[in-house]
Amino acid sequence: MRTTGKVGLGMAGLLALGDVAMPLISDGEFPPMVVALVALAFGVATLAALLPAWRGSRAAGWIVVVTRLISVSGAVPAFFVSGVPAPAVALAGTGVVLTLACLVLVVPELLVRRVAVAR
Repeated sequence: MRTTGKVGLGMAGLLALGDVAMPLISDGEFPPMVVALVALAFGVATLAALLPAWRGSRAAGWIVVVTRLISVSGAVPAFFVSGVPAPAVALAGTGVVLTLACLVLVVPELLVRRVAVAR
């Protein structure tokens, strides 16, 4: 994986760490504890796939992509549910933007097939 893909994986790792911390920083209402625990599970799955993806495993790279997409989908209701505090909406928006940036960096690297040339 080239540098751009590794930057995206690094971003995914930081986002996953945020997911892992979410149950600790949640007040149980914003985000709901169920959402925080689901985010924790997908954060752990992302972290587990990061090292193999960094080393070039395309399957692990796709696991990172899918877990980040599922995790960020938990933030989308913050934009539509009434009564969500503005800081929580801003944090959700930041998470969505950073996740999309991460995916823009990682997915093209996963779609490229590298062929080793024998010399």
